[in-house]
Amino acid sequence: MSSMTKIEPLGAIRERVLAGLRQEIISGTLRPGDRLVERELADRFGVSRVPVREAIRALVTEGFVHFETPRRALVRRLTRDDVRELFELREALEVYAAGLAAARATPEDLAETEKLLASAAAATEAGDAEAITDINSRLHDRIMAMAGNGLLTEALEPVAGRLRWMTRRNEEWPHLLVEHRELYEAIASGDPERARAQALVHVRTNYRSTVRHLFGEAEEDTAEA
Repeated sequence: MSSMTKIEPLGAIRERVLAGLRQEIISGTLRPGDRLVERELADRFGVSRVPVREAIRALVTEGFVHFETPRRALVRRLTRDDVRELFELREALEVYAAGLAAARATPEDLAETEKLLASAAAATEAGDAEAITDINSRLHDRIMAMAGNGLLTEALEPVAGRLRWMTRRNEEWPHLLVEHRELYEAIASGDPERARAQALVHVRTNYRSTVRHLFGEAEEDTAEA
């Protein structure tokens, strides 16, 4: 009996290329200002130019890429306004979510968060930037899940990738671990006011660190919550 080669659907190819390019941008393999050439990317991923073209358009929508001309796509250079606007949104949503999480977290939720913190500590000790970025993103996802409000998660989803892209540039890992532990303790206390206050400190500290690493200087806090 002859075997049949399974053909990968075009949509799946496009998602594979999109995920690969997005991760290369977040990790810094593709840097701000780098050009995305359809032909070269199609050869590299072993696909036709159609899914590459669609993936580039999706990256434009997500805020990772922009068209310098109709035929020239470049990885975006983040501006101070980009960073400020994203952190203003993060401050509004994540501070509120932390308060909800403090009121609604179950013992199982807290146990899972403790496991993530232990993994973050191990990754920080090893200096594994990729693992740290991934675990920290999962930690924030866990807090949003504990908040138990799907609309909050949906509101952050369109910019989650860009936030990860920015925070990947912040390499103050030991300090970030301390902040995450303090945020966890505030949520675990069951006191929504304490959790919101700690989340606000965390977001604003991370904002200053991100600006410093991206632009080489400190900047004012985000707008008052």
